Amino acid sequence: MSVQITIRDVPEEVRDRLKVRAASRGQSMQRYLRGELTRLVAKPTVEEWVESVRARKRLSTNRVTTESILQARDADRK
Repeated sequence: MSVQITIRDVPEEVRDRLKVRAASRGQSMQRYLRGELTRLVAKPTVEEWVESVRARKRLSTNRVTTESILQARDADRK
């Protein structure tokens, strides 16, 4: 099911650049923007990505201590 989205107060320069980009792809502005919005939500935000890393870290049973990291670093320097 699709819905309509209205965006108000878009500066004319922005609208004009979007129109040029859509035209350069041979698309209507509607089709171009729909594709851009779909592409935008396909990637996680930085906040979503950080939370997913933290969640995986909480589930991990492998713990590396600061001391073991420093010992490994010092061993490589010898």
